[in-house]
Parts: sequence; C-alpha cells; structure tokens
Amino acid sequence: MKAELLKEFSHAQVSQLDTIIARHKGKPGCLIPVLEEAQVVLECLPAAVQRYIAKNLGLPVSQVYGVVTFYSFFTMKPRGRNVVRVCLGTACYVRGGKAIAEGIEKMFGLQEGETSIDRRFTYESVRCLGACGLGPVVVVNDDVHGRVKPAQVKELLEQYK
Repeated sequence: MKAELLKEFSHAQVSQLDTIIARHKGKPGCLIPVLEEAQVVLECLPAAVQRYIAKNLGLPVSQVYGVVTFYSFFTMKPRGRNVVRVCLGTACYVRGGKAIAEGIEKMFGLQEGETSIDRRFTYESVRCLGACGLGPVVVVNDDVHGRVKPAQVKELLEQYK
C-alpha cells in the first residue's frame, strides 16, 4: 500500500503522513485532523491516500471518503496556488457572473473544478458568497473583488502569480 503512495508522493511526504497518523491514531475524532494535516503535506487526498489513512486508522474506506467528499476544504485533486471562485448566485448571475465564469473558462481552458496545467489557478463556481450587494463577486484566495466586469477579469487575475 505504501508503494502505491510512493508513485505519486516523495518518501519525505509519505514519512510525514506516517507521523501524522501515528500522532493521532486511537484518539476519538482523529479522522478530520489527520485529513487536514495530510492535505497540507500532500496538497490533496486522492483515493490511494484515503485507503492508506483508512487502513492505518482502522476505519472503513467509505468513512474516509465520506468525510473527504462532504467537506469542501478537502480536495482529491491538486489545487492551484490561487483558487478563483466566481459567484453564480442570482444577484451575481444577472449582473454578469455568468459572463465572468465563461471568460475564465475560455481564458484558461478550464471547466469548473479544474486546475490549470501550471497549477497557477483552480477555478470554482459557488452559488452564493453572501455579498450580493457587491455582485458580481469574484474571490481569489481570501481576496473579495466586487462589481467585477467581465473585461476586468484578465487584469484582475494577473495580480496573482
């Protein structure tokens, strides 16, 4: 099972994962802390990692998979250095959110949920960011950009390397 991980991750990363698991093993509610720390070290939690964690914590793989897919902060695929979220809630959508989303898809050749080949951007759409008065809204990492016009998107994203 470890050999499967070594195809995708370095020896140092797998060693760190083993340390994380050992530190938390046997403690009640250890799964989420293990997954959080593992994602920091490995940058994602693909199926092989989930199986490895499940086996070493003595949990069913279905439980690990259920947690990874339930919480949005876990990802099974590598993410970009910058996560770009475009709001497609009603207020943002009617004010140009859809055009912004289409522009990003065309500009970077990405579909929702994908990461650019250079891992500069991961593109996501969300249904509401709770900033309807600023619509359309684009969030890059933790930076909220309101009243974004489709023509501004390229310039906006150039700020993020």
